[in-house]
Amino acid sequence: MSVDHYENFPVASILLPRRLRTAVTAIYAFARQADDIADEGRASAQERLAQLDAFDRAVLHMQQNQFSATQFENVPQALFLALQREMRLHGLPVTPLRDLLVAFRQDVMHQPFQNDTDLMNYCRYSADPVGRILLHLYRETDESSLQLSDKICSALQLINFWQDIAIDTPRHRYYLPADRLAAYGMSHADLANRQLNRHWPQLMQENTAFARRILLAGAPLCTRLHGRPGLELRMIVQGGLRILEKIDAVAGDVFDHRPTLNKKDWALIAWRSVRNNYYDT
Repeated sequence: MSVDHYENFPVASILLPRRLRTAVTAIYAFARQADDIADEGRASAQERLAQLDAFDRAVLHMQQNQFSATQFENVPQALFLALQREMRLHGLPVTPLRDLLVAFRQDVMHQPFQNDTDLMNYCRYSADPVGRILLHLYRETDESSLQLSDKICSALQLINFWQDIAIDTPRHRYYLPADRLAAYGMSHADLANRQLNRHWPQLMQENTAFARRILLAGAPLCTRLHGRPGLELRMIVQGGLRILEKIDAVAGDVFDHRPTLNKKDWALIAWRSVRNNYYDT
């Protein structure tokens, strides 16, 4: 379900139509580079934000087909020239790219999420743009399909959060909302110190159920995409459902048992995808 660095992009999938692979690779490179600016290295927050702002200005110029390497010497020129070429070729909107940059800015200035509004607002910018870009590539851009895509992408982001709690917490990234923790007698400080009470499994079961409902609500999109794109989306959805199953199987103990997908899981995911059944997992 995940990709090495920017987990929401199905880069180099063998199921992706060959004619779209160059475009997806260029968009992924943009997302990965911006993600690195937000998360990697030793730059100050101010320096990171300035670089992300430079990316945003370059994207705006791409919208008008006016990106010039001489004009934007402080951004990766080859990356943006390749991206501009693919955006022109496929008539892609720039709004999803700018939305991704909103999420990366939020990463730089990360504030622990307090409630589901914070959580879903972040997903709107960090995850939903990916699906919208892909739907534009597939020429499936009616409003209903876009909304179904948003549900799938947000759910996958939630699943990634629940899967990686033990990885994000030491980095002071608290994506599990404070009010959810408080409802079970815990706080972000307890999470940081790994002082979890007996209600943790129940909390995590609530989290997995929350993500599962959203993912299944978006699953009808899988029947609207045909051929390889449809199969790829079914496998992505089934991959998310399988991760949720594995979290539930260890009673939410993602600290000592981080769920990952192995060969047997992928065989099961492929079988379920062919069956095209999301409710009997």
